[in-house]
Amino acid sequence: MTPVPASTRPPRVLLLSASSGAGHVRAAQALEKALRNHGGCQVEHIDTIEHVSKLFQKMYDEAYIAMVRRAPDLMGLLYDRTDKPWSHPRRRLALDRLNTQPMIRLLKRVQPDLCIVTHFLPAEIIAWLIAKRKLRSRNAIVVTDYDVHAMWLCRTVDRYYVAMQESVEYLAGVGVPREKICVTGIPIDPIFEKPREKSEARKKLGLSLDARVLLISAGGYGLGPVEQLVRELLATERPWQIVTIAGKSEKLQKRLSALSNEAGTLADGGGRLVAVGFTKEMDEYMAAADALIGKAGGLTTSEALARALPMILIEPIPGQEERNADHFAGSGRGDPLQQSAGGNMENRQFAGSTGETQGDERSSPHDGTSSRRPRHRRRCLEAVKLICGEAKGHETKHATD
Repeated sequence: MTPVPASTRPPRVLLLSASSGAGHVRAAQALEKALRNHGGCQVEHIDTIEHVSKLFQKMYDEAYIAMVRRAPDLMGLLYDRTDKPWSHPRRRLALDRLNTQPMIRLLKRVQPDLCIVTHFLPAEIIAWLIAKRKLRSRNAIVVTDYDVHAMWLCRTVDRYYVAMQESVEYLAGVGVPREKICVTGIPIDPIFEKPREKSEARKKLGLSLDARVLLISAGGYGLGPVEQLVRELLATERPWQIVTIAGKSEKLQKRLSALSNEAGTLADGGGRLVAVGFTKEMDEYMAAADALIGKAGGLTTSEALARALPMILIEPIPGQEERNADHFAGSGRGDPLQQSAGGNMENRQFAGSTGETQGDERSSPHDGTSSRRPRHRRRCLEAVKLICGEAKGHETKHATD
């Protein structure tokens, strides 16, 4: 993306995500795809973590995962302690400036017309550069959870794109002008909103056409007690087909693959357990499933809503996932699945969520379809229209300066 005179080019849009969480990247990818389809602007997407110091990169890549795996309660404590609006912004900015010099140099060189961030780290750096007149750009923040943490707050921001009205009230309450806040939902790939026959998705993926399909997602990093849950589900000997998505965790995928060999087959010959590693076909698996058991990430839950797929939320990570789960449990859109003191998974609504209650005479799963219009609105395209308007408006201003 090489700078050229403003009056002779379409507006430049730079999307900045962070691979410290898969949802941040997927939200940016969804916006990138929609922006390219919309046309009228140059689009580039960068992973902020690739443009920070090596030490900082290691901390984000490894420390976060290690804390979630080994000390989730500490993770939740840190999340709550840092959720204080406008608290210590200078100290945090000084640390981030020290460690993001490659990103700062990139921003100064590219000089985008609009920066869209799906992670709080680049948001404050961009805000600082704009305030210091080192960057002529609009700064748009896309919050990728249903709760807005204080780390998302910046002084020099043109737009906040948030998931729900409650977020508007929170931001307005801490001093953000209401005219800067837009409720767009969490951006997801529009493919999740396209009608898809359940039977066709199952045929494509080689899944059972007769059994109820339970989709278990361990998130991008294979977190959570997935293997234990699978063993307990298999032990019930219900006629379910269990499909696991292990994400990038090769160790978890190997264990689940070995378990699938022991699990046996269903009456129609399909495997009781289908172990899948990293996949780019999550939309197909959601279209094929009768229920999703997974983490309470903002993107995963939004994608499931778009597919009108019932959700069972498994052991949310203290912090953002816990707050997302509280939102869904309160709205009746997701059931919490917790681990009891004895180690077993407990959920009184579990059988009902999967359609296996006694005397349940619902239609066979192959008659079901994900083509019914979901309650989840087509917010990604709405967000793109607003964002394109922001970029073009800024470009017009530059051309007349």
